[in-house]
Amino acid sequence: MFQITLTVNGKTHSVNVDPETPLLWVLRDTLGLTGTKFGCGRGLCGACTVHLDGEPTRSCMTSVEYAVEMEITTIEGLSVDSKHPLQLAWIEVEVPQCGYCQSGQIMTASALLREKPNPTDEDIDVTMRMNLCRCGTYQRIRRAIHIASQIM
Repeated sequence: MFQITLTVNGKTHSVNVDPETPLLWVLRDTLGLTGTKFGCGRGLCGACTVHLDGEPTRSCMTSVEYAVEMEITTIEGLSVDSKHPLQLAWIEVEVPQCGYCQSGQIMTASALLREKPNPTDEDIDVTMRMNLCRCGTYQRIRRAIHIASQIM
């Protein structure tokens, strides 16, 4: 075990973990930030997506050691009052069914909107294609991203 210092959602945390521990488990089990979900454990589904220095990253495949000296943003840190335009649009469109993939979907979508404030359907489809939704809410996700882009 090593003491590792992380910056998560603007706060500094010191954790005693193996440096090879996946960031996902440090966020969930050590820091109690359970909004980031475990889906496949192989970086394929996107449920575990967080931002490292603003870039969407699969936390199940990223060692905690890699994230040292980076700004880590989880779904809990996207907005202090849960009123990020994407969160509001997700509610308006009633995107979630089971909701399990939604934090990863929102984190990926927020990076898209930062890069392309007015994305096309194709932009959305290309960016979101590696975030899987077992409930198949892809059309609502696309609509919510368009709504959020208008709010922003």
